[in-house]
Amino acid sequence: MPQPKEKDWEKIADDFWKMWNFPNCLGALDGKHVEIFAPPNSGSQYFNCKKTFSINLLALVDANYKFIAVDVGSYGKNSDGGIFANSNLGKALEQNKLHVPKDKNLPGTQCPVPYVIVADEAFPLKTYLLRPYPGSVINGDIQKQVFNYRLSRARRVSENAFGNLVQKFRIFFRSIKSLPENIDNIILTTCILHNYIKDNILITQHLDPPECEPNWGRIHRQGGNALTTAFNVRETYKTFFNSENGSLPWQRDKFM
Repeated sequence: MPQPKEKDWEKIADDFWKMWNFPNCLGALDGKHVEIFAPPNSGSQYFNCKKTFSINLLALVDANYKFIAVDVGSYGKNSDGGIFANSNLGKALEQNKLHVPKDKNLPGTQCPVPYVIVADEAFPLKTYLLRPYPGSVINGDIQKQVFNYRLSRARRVSENAFGNLVQKFRIFFRSIKSLPENIDNIILTTCILHNYIKDNILITQHLDPPECEPNWGRIHRQGGNALTTAFNVRETYKTFFNSENGSLPWQRDKFM
């Protein structure tokens, strides 16, 4: 799959804001187990936590359910976070080699924040990767619950993309029996065909963006601990989603 350029990332982020009300979002990240028959002499390498044999598909998905980048072929026993850390995508993000645009103000504010990927709790918190607040800290904290809801809403496009992939290609309805390298090629081919089909479907779903406005402190990225900076980035998004500029009229109804 072609690597996006800066303008491509900006278009992806614009779509996430218009369709899913999440600003500066480069994509939704998730992993899927593709069930297989155990390859000969593979031991427990492909045996996963669901007690089946599988190959992992890790994918970054845009707002229109298209695959931006995929990593195929990791053993079923590996975790999503570990696969991401060792993938070309994870390494390129860590080394800032993906032509990601510079920090951009959140809508209606003077607060520049990094472009981010949204993911679930299986992935690590990074300045470029947002995950939910853990359940142990959100009880009674409506603002954190709102953040988790808004992140989950944007992140679900990856789950839906996997669902669409399985429905389109019935080979995923059963365990695949072949050599691992052949299965890798099958999975990659279906992802490419999925994108081709999506390119030929008119996307009509849009949500009206909320109106925007106030002033925020600038995030300082120079020096300091990277994890602390990542926490600050998440806090800034949380504050935005609970502000007049970034809130949705119905978001608190989910928790009241």
